[in-house]
Amino acid sequence: MDKQTLKKWTPSPLTLILLGLIAWLWFRPPADVSEENRPVSAWAVTLPDGRALSSDSLKGKVVLVNFWATWCPYCRKEKPAIDAFWQDYRDRGFEVISISVDDPPEKIAAWMQDKDYAFMAAPTNASVTAAFGNIASVPTSFIVDTEGHVRHKIAGQVHYARLEKLVAPLLRASAQ
Repeated sequence: MDKQTLKKWTPSPLTLILLGLIAWLWFRPPADVSEENRPVSAWAVTLPDGRALSSDSLKGKVVLVNFWATWCPYCRKEKPAIDAFWQDYRDRGFEVISISVDDPPEKIAAWMQDKDYAFMAAPTNASVTAAFGNIASVPTSFIVDTEGHVRHKIAGQVHYARLEKLVAPLLRASAQ
């Protein structure tokens, strides 16, 4: 390969920086985390296996209410982190309910089984919309404390370190 051809194929530093930024955003896109402290009205869902789950049954636990869809690439990328965090913290009083914004129960159950996720997932309904509002984009998550108050809203993808930063202090506070 001659010098001229090599120079033609050598990327500029700016190109490398832009490619790095694109890669970083793809694997860890930014999320808007807001601090909140508002009560959540009662809500209930029916899990794909027919069991009912209500906000009252989750009192005393710190809960990640995660809105998603099977077609959403960022939702798919965050699920392994959610599952790993749930596996590590569920014995300490942490729970996950993943609410699909547009998939029927059969599709949710098949997708969760295919991916081997054991945390709860259900389709949305009017009581969920009344409690959390109309979810305009996915993924969107809410962290609810042991008293049933939304403490954080995460508009965007969650990852293990972010969950640890937001959930662990709530679990410590509830253990005291």
